[in-house]
Amino acid sequence: MKSPSTWSRRDFLVSATGASAALLLNPLATWAIDEVDPRVAALVASTIGIDTHNHIDVPLTTAEIPGPAIDLAGELKKSGLSAICMTFAVDYQELRDPGDAYERFLNGLTSLDQQVQRNGLKRALNLADLQAAHQKHQPTLIQSVEGGHFLEGKLERLQVAYDRGLRHLGLLHDHDASVPLGDVFTNPAHWGGLTAFGADTIRECNRLGILIDLSHANAATVAAALKVTTKPVLVSHTGLDTQLGQDPNMARLMKPRLISKEQAKTVAEAGGVIGVWTHLADSPLAYAQNVRALVDVVGIDHVCIGTDTKLTPAYRPAGGFGPKPGGPTSQPSSAPGTRPNGSSPSDKGPGGPGGVGGQGGGRAGERTNEAWQNQKVGFYYAVVDALLKTGFTADDIGKFGGGNFCRVFGAATAGHR
Repeated sequence: MKSPSTWSRRDFLVSATGASAALLLNPLATWAIDEVDPRVAALVASTIGIDTHNHIDVPLTTAEIPGPAIDLAGELKKSGLSAICMTFAVDYQELRDPGDAYERFLNGLTSLDQQVQRNGLKRALNLADLQAAHQKHQPTLIQSVEGGHFLEGKLERLQVAYDRGLRHLGLLHDHDASVPLGDVFTNPAHWGGLTAFGADTIRECNRLGILIDLSHANAATVAAALKVTTKPVLVSHTGLDTQLGQDPNMARLMKPRLISKEQAKTVAEAGGVIGVWTHLADSPLAYAQNVRALVDVVGIDHVCIGTDTKLTPAYRPAGGFGPKPGGPTSQPSSAPGTRPNGSSPSDKGPGGPGGVGGQGGGRAGERTNEAWQNQKVGFYYAVVDALLKTGFTADDIGKFGGGNFCRVFGAATAGHR
């Protein structure tokens, strides 16, 4: 039998019998069959496609829960992805008082609970849930948070988070937590790498069944974390530091967030997986080439998708967000450049909040289904097409698209419900 990567349109139509007919019934694929190469549609339908770092903006204050309705299900269907690691962060604006981070975290989860219910979706709590949802052609969500700020030194809060559905923890984010967990790669090193509390957090996540994400960690923190963890880790959103794109200003801003060949090999040798983001790639083909560059270093079994984009619109609360961490407290709350609790802050990516009424249209590069200028199809369709054109096989795409993430997610959540 031919590989899907070599099917013609006639092959695809003829194959729509028996098991292959199920592809035509897949709600993640049928809308695009007339617009997308049938080889691409077949691969999108048959592989598990997962974005391992996707921001969903929701309010973090009690008064604004759950925020404007978002078409999460529709955007997921359009993208072709089977799942996203649905994340938010609590440190985009200053955390002034003890308990602020925890309150924002709980409010974020409550907002997402209601948005998930509105959209008729469910969270996947383990690998079996992911696989079952894919078999039923139902998109699903993995709950993530970027940064352990909400812990505030209290390890027992991980159990609360787990009980609320958290299965993916980004240990660090842009700013130190009140009780630091490790050194952030864009900040001066203060803690000698992983802190004792950071190590305890990793151990407790291993025990509970929460996948550890080492994005934003400097080299010393990553090295120490790999010695502590008993489960494979994820570095969900980065790129190889030799792939700097065509924009020198973006390259300068983003380079501290990229991974070296040596560090990538260290993560891979420990069984980990590294996500390739869409930043620094101005087209799907450029993205595929960035994937190829990392695959050439660590092998196809250790790469995945990790866009660091937003599937749904940016959310901007009434009155703005207040001062950024480290900024002057007198900064107007609606100052240009302040960022929502979503994807890249103003110094970290091409997107930005915009529009009115609490939601912004964003710019090319901010939204997942608008990751590239003039993108005509959903995100995963565009990526699969580019990967095929770059020489990746159907098996390669299955691994990169979601198979590799499933391996580490399954290892982290094994034995847990």
